[in-house]
Amino acid sequence: MKKPSSKIREEIARLQEQLKAAETREAERIGRVALRAGLGEIEIDEVELQAALEQVAHRFRGGKGVANGKKNAGDGKPSSASATKDETGAAQSGAGEA
Repeated sequence: MKKPSSKIREEIARLQEQLKAAETREAERIGRVALRAGLGEIEIDEVELQAALEQVAHRFRGGKGVANGKKNAGDGKPSSASATKDETGAAQSGAGEA
C-alpha cells in the first residue's frame, strides 16, 4: 500500500528536525572537546583547522591520507606545509588523550 504524498512530506519534515537536533548535539559535543583541548585559543585559518580535524577523523577511522580542508579539491596537489604541521600537532595531542 502506497503512502500519500502528504504523509511522506510530514515524515520528511519530522526526519529533518531529528537530523537538525542530532547535528546540534554532535556540534556541541565536538565544540566542548575542542575548547577543553585548547583549540579556542589558537589563531588558525578555518581551512587549515578543518584539514587538521579531517586528518584526526581519518586517523580514528583507520585510514591514511592527506586532508586539505576542502571538499572535492580536485587539484591533485598535496596539502600545504602548514596543514601538515597542524596534522602533526593534532596527531601528537590526540595520542595522549586516546
